[in-house]
Amino acid sequence: MPRATILIVDDNRNFSQTLADAFRFADFAVMQASTAAAGLQLASEHRPDLILMDIQLPDLDGLSAAETLKADPVTQQIPIVAMTGHEIEGEQVRAVSRICVGYAQKPVRPRDLLNLVAAVLKLPSPDPSPRQPPSGKAPGR
Repeated sequence: MPRATILIVDDNRNFSQTLADAFRFADFAVMQASTAAAGLQLASEHRPDLILMDIQLPDLDGLSAAETLKADPVTQQIPIVAMTGHEIEGEQVRAVSRICVGYAQKPVRPRDLLNLVAAVLKLPSPDPSPRQPPSGKAPGR
């Protein structure tokens, strides 16, 4: 059984896939969307435990999408972590703080996001050691 379900909303497919792989490896269920519209639909239909939302999306900015989620009784309780490749300051910091439980500035290491998500969801941090094959033997030995 997965630890929790994470929705990743990011239009950079390589970055999104890297995050998805890291979360799956840490026993999370993962959904992915490359547009705000697709993310809003997945969030409404599946109610993930947490959403990682890129601020800059091709169809609607991530903060507007997050505001839409917070205004909907079906999704308003889902914590949202904003992600951005740009420095945020001033009014944008206040907006992110009002809508989201936190933010991560790209480039961000998947391990750092795993730890942030675990903290927000009050889960134990993912095991930092790599998984071993069922036999207990290291690969290639």
